[in-house]
Amino acid sequence: MSYTQIETAPREEIRELQNERLRETVRRAYENVEYYRKAFDGAGVAPKDIRTVDDVRKLPFTTKEDFRDQYPDGLFAVDDDEIRRIHASSGTTGKPKIVSYTENDLDVWSEVVARCLVASGVEPGDTVQNGYGYGLFTGGLGLHYGIEELGATVIPIGGGQTQRQVELLQDLESDAIACTPSYSLYLAETAAEMGVDPRDLSVSTVIFGAEPCTEPMREEIEARLGATGIDIYGLSEIIGPGVSNECHELQEGLHVWEDHFYPEVIDPETGEPLPAGEEGELVLTTLTKEALPVLRYRTGDLTTLTTETCECGRTMVRMDNVTGRADDLLIVRGVNLYPSQIEAVVLEFDAVAPYYRIDLSREDALDRFELTIEREPDVEIDDGELRDRVLTRLQNALSFTPDELIIADPGSIERTEVGKVKRVYDHR
Repeated sequence: MSYTQIETAPREEIRELQNERLRETVRRAYENVEYYRKAFDGAGVAPKDIRTVDDVRKLPFTTKEDFRDQYPDGLFAVDDDEIRRIHASSGTTGKPKIVSYTENDLDVWSEVVARCLVASGVEPGDTVQNGYGYGLFTGGLGLHYGIEELGATVIPIGGGQTQRQVELLQDLESDAIACTPSYSLYLAETAAEMGVDPRDLSVSTVIFGAEPCTEPMREEIEARLGATGIDIYGLSEIIGPGVSNECHELQEGLHVWEDHFYPEVIDPETGEPLPAGEEGELVLTTLTKEALPVLRYRTGDLTTLTTETCECGRTMVRMDNVTGRADDLLIVRGVNLYPSQIEAVVLEFDAVAPYYRIDLSREDALDRFELTIEREPDVEIDDGELRDRVLTRLQNALSFTPDELIIADPGSIERTEVGKVKRVYDHR
């Protein structure tokens, strides 16, 4: 079941709509945003040169640095009296990225999130507990209005208050919960500490996003909560949550709502477009945003694209689950690694809990890599044997072993109750 007919439309119909909307978006950006006008002129491109989505590669990229350089509203394409809402990124690495919405933008946002919920298996009349933070972060309000758009019931508890979250899941018999993947595990852990078997909760669907989630992590979530884990994707610069979503029928890749967001995958080093099925950096262009049209935004997220037919009947392109970012790359003694690769290896072991920490330091001009993992309680294997097995597996799978592997006691690695989990600590 889909929420709108366009989700299952023939590819030719989707492409025709994309072409029309891209031309309008390019015109809007050029005429109303000085930054884009200068960028177009500098690249020798005019709006008339962009007729179809095949022409999109003629356009210059937009980056997170551009958002920060144009802070706060240099990328806005409408006057202040047309803006109905302002959101912002977390701003943990500098000035936050400010984003804006017209009334129509908010309607589009609610509708694409409703699509995501239906793809996740949520139905009108269901109860969804929203564990994303409310405020400037787009997660909380983005999910909130999408849930209401669908005709489901929202419990707007936001982030944190974990014991209260568990109590509400019990008392109100919520059908689904939306939160980060790391928080869903923390929720299950807290429930067990309260004497509640998390698998006895009525939740049948966990909609997780805002963080990368590997397949082993999804398996942990599903096993501990006895629910189906569904990945939702979005980012503030494009709209917020609701850019793409897995379907519960297949759970293999996230359908991008292509009538609103045009996806590309490029080589992160050269910027050249890559063919379908080849991994690279995801680039997104908004096709309907009024307040903040964004052209060829380099998300930094690594994925692949496929147009293969999906069991759910949706014809829109699927992106692979994002498990890392181009700027997350760690280079250790000449070996290229992503934290998600390390996570996937250590979670192969039943004796290892789904928590880890990477510490990078420098000694005598040399980088030092320390990995801390947490053992599960009541496992019948001593630390020495577990350490040897994990080190051997890391070497075989990744041709890498850390300078030090620490086996920590259960519960000793810091949990994240609010916000995104932090796995890598760079002390260099």
